Amino acid sequence: MRFFVFFLALSVSVSAEDKADLSVVHRIRAEAFERSEVMDTLFYLTDVNGPRVTNSTGFKSAADWAVSRLEKYGLVNVKEEPWGAFGRSWNLTHYEGHMIEPQYSPLIGFPMAWTAATDGPVRGDAMLAVLATPADLEKYKGKLQGKMVLTMAPHELEMSMTPLAHRLTEEELGERELTPDPSRFSFGPGAPGGRGGGGRGPVSFTNPAEQRRFRESLIRFLIAEKPAVVVQYNSSQDGGTVFASNFGSYKAGDPVPPPTVAITEEHYNRIARLLEHKVPVKLEFDIRAKVGQQEEQSFNIVAEIPGTGRHKDEFVMLGGHFDSWHGGTGATDNATGSSVAIEAMRILKSLNLQMDRTVRLVLWSGEEEGLLGSIAYVKNHFADRADMKVKPEYAKLSAYYNDDNGTGKFRGIGIAGNDQVRPIFEAWLAPFHDLGATAIAGASVGSNRAPAGTDHTSFDYVGLPGFGFLQDPTEYMTRTHHSNMDVYDRVQKGDLMQAAAIEASFAYHTAMRSELLPRVPMPKAQPWPER
Repeated sequence: MRFFVFFLALSVSVSAEDKADLSVVHRIRAEAFERSEVMDTLFYLTDVNGPRVTNSTGFKSAADWAVSRLEKYGLVNVKEEPWGAFGRSWNLTHYEGHMIEPQYSPLIGFPMAWTAATDGPVRGDAMLAVLATPADLEKYKGKLQGKMVLTMAPHELEMSMTPLAHRLTEEELGERELTPDPSRFSFGPGAPGGRGGGGRGPVSFTNPAEQRRFRESLIRFLIAEKPAVVVQYNSSQDGGTVFASNFGSYKAGDPVPPPTVAITEEHYNRIARLLEHKVPVKLEFDIRAKVGQQEEQSFNIVAEIPGTGRHKDEFVMLGGHFDSWHGGTGATDNATGSSVAIEAMRILKSLNLQMDRTVRLVLWSGEEEGLLGSIAYVKNHFADRADMKVKPEYAKLSAYYNDDNGTGKFRGIGIAGNDQVRPIFEAWLAPFHDLGATAIAGASVGSNRAPAGTDHTSFDYVGLPGFGFLQDPTEYMTRTHHSNMDVYDRVQKGDLMQAAAIEASFAYHTAMRSELLPRVPMPKAQPWPER
C-alpha cells in the first residue's frame, strides 16, 4: 500500500512540474494556424527544387534555399555542415518511354537511381527474361544484348476494394499504445536494415545477405550481357502508380547497371501478354542521367535559436530527413517533415519566446541510403556506437524530435521504451487532444536491434532520447511513398499546420524544463551494421 501511495505522489509531482504552459500553447497555435508559412516552404522544397536525391543538383539547390530562408527567419549558426564521405551523386535530367509496336503507347515510369543513361534514344525488341535465381542467369547468358529486357514475372492484378487513404481510428490508436510482446521482436544479425534501398526488386529471398549477393550477381550479369534497357515494375500498388527507388549503388567504385526503368505494372503486363502471345513488341527509351565518378562529401542543414537561460549550453533538437527519391518531388517523403520542422522553428522565433535551452534544427541527408547523415552526426557530436566513448555534447542533449511519416497529422508520439517520459509527454499532448493528438506509443527499440525506421533511431542506438511522432497513415504506403505520386498535391495543409504547432510546443516545453528529459541506460558498445 505504501508503494502505491509513493507511486501516486511521484506521478502527481511529475505531472505538476511538466504541465503545459497554456498561454504559450495558445500563442503557438495562433501562429501556426493563422499565419502559417508551411505550405510555402513545401512549395520551394518540392515544385521548385524537388526531387532531392542526396548530393544531386536538386538536393543542393533546395539546401541553399533552406539556408537562405532560415537566415531570413533570424536563426543563427545556419550552415550546411559536412559530415563525411557519402558516395557518388546521381542526376536525372530526361526520361522518355514508349511502346512503338504493335501500337503506340507512352510508358508511365522513371529510371532507377544510380543506373546508366542511354546513348540518346534507343529502340529495340522487347524480351521477357525473368531473372529471379542464379539458374536464370545461366539460362539467359548470351541472349540479352541489345534487347529491352523485362526481368520480372508478370502477375494478375486484383482490384482494390479498400480506400487508399486512411485516418487512424480510436481503436487503432489504442492498439498503438500497447507494447508488443518483446519475444516477437527481431534483434540480432538478421534484423532488417534502414528504410533506404531499392524497393521491391526483381527477386525475393528470405535471407537479406543472400538477396544482396544475388542482386550483386544480377548487376554484374546485366553489365556483361549489355541489354539496351532493363525494364521492371517495382510496384506495390496498381492504378498507374510506380513505386521504385534505386537499382544501382551509391557507393563509389561499385559497378553501374545498364539503363534501368520502372514502369507502371499495367503497362508492364500489357507488354508481357503480347510477348506471351508471340506478338513482337518494340520499345524506345531516352534516358539522360549522370552517375558521379568519385566519392563526394555530403552535409546536413543546421540552424539554431540560442537559449537565454541558465541552461543555454544545453539544447533540444528537431528535424527530419531532407533527401528524397526522384519518382516525384519528394513531398511526403520527406519535404513534409522538413517543412514542419522549419515551420516550428519559424513559430518559436516569430513569437520571440525566451527559452532556457537552445533549440537546434537539423535536416538530414542520406537517410534513404541508410540513415547516413544522422548516424554520422551522432558519431561526430555525441558518441560512436562502436566504442560508446561519449563527447561533450552527449550530456547536453535533452531530446531529438523527428517527423518522417508523410502528410498525416500527428496523433501522438512514440517513446521507444522510455517509460519515464510517458507522464511528461501526456501532459504536453493534453492541449492538443482536440486536434486528435492523444496517443503515447511505447514499443521499445531494443539495444541490439539493427538501425531501422528513420533518423531518431540513430540517437536511440547510443542511448540518447530520440522520438518520432505517431501520424495518420493517410496515403503514405498506398500511394506516395517512393512513388511518382509523391508530389505537393498529395499533402494535406491542415495536417502540416497541426504538426508544426505540436512540434513547436514540444520543443518549447523541452527547452523550458528544469531538467533534461530522462534517458534509458547507456547501451554497451557494439558495431554499427554494415550499410
